[in-house]
Amino acid sequence: MKKNEKATEVYNRLHKLYPDAHCELDHKNAYELLIATILSAQCTDVRVNMVTPHLFKKYPTPEKLAKANQLDVEEIIRSTGFFRNKAKNIIACSAELVSRFKSEIPKSIQELSSLAGVGRKTANVVLGNVYNINEGVVVDTHVKRITNLLGLTKFDDPEKIEQDLMKLYPQETWTEISHLFIFLGRRTCIARRPQCDLCLLNDICPSAVKKPLTKKKTT
Repeated sequence: MKKNEKATEVYNRLHKLYPDAHCELDHKNAYELLIATILSAQCTDVRVNMVTPHLFKKYPTPEKLAKANQLDVEEIIRSTGFFRNKAKNIIACSAELVSRFKSEIPKSIQELSSLAGVGRKTANVVLGNVYNINEGVVVDTHVKRITNLLGLTKFDDPEKIEQDLMKLYPQETWTEISHLFIFLGRRTCIARRPQCDLCLLNDICPSAVKKPLTKKKTT
């Protein structure tokens, strides 16, 4: 099977399996998703969702967070890891939103990526999930691992993986395809205990672990 044919088959199967695949970071608006995504670096969405209700209740707008005491923010987000740097970034990011963008979340990847703590992946998350703008493909640890296992890319660098996926999939699916890979990675193709026997892609995945056939005992 050619790579582009495999990519299409992967999408079709995953889309059928996960028709409701979506961003699992809880948010009510672009500001909340932007901050939550920054906090999600090297942290699970489940953990981020545990701290953001308190964070956004206390700092519901960029203006509020921009004026926050860093120690107070650190205490709220401590469990997400790297909390000092994350607190510094989300406060600085909010201050830039206020001073440069009148508290509006930008709608371009260039402007979003210019904010403190925001890289291409975070920018793609916000653009795709809030504004329905498919500028690129979000490549997180699940997407990186699964696309390599499937042979859809040979790269480790997220930006190179993104370029490969952008060539393989129609632009209108770029946001969805990352959700589909993430759903698979969290539910079946789990890093430390992949359930290859349950995976609907095991027949086209070169990395699938096949269970050895057991020989029948003869009497």
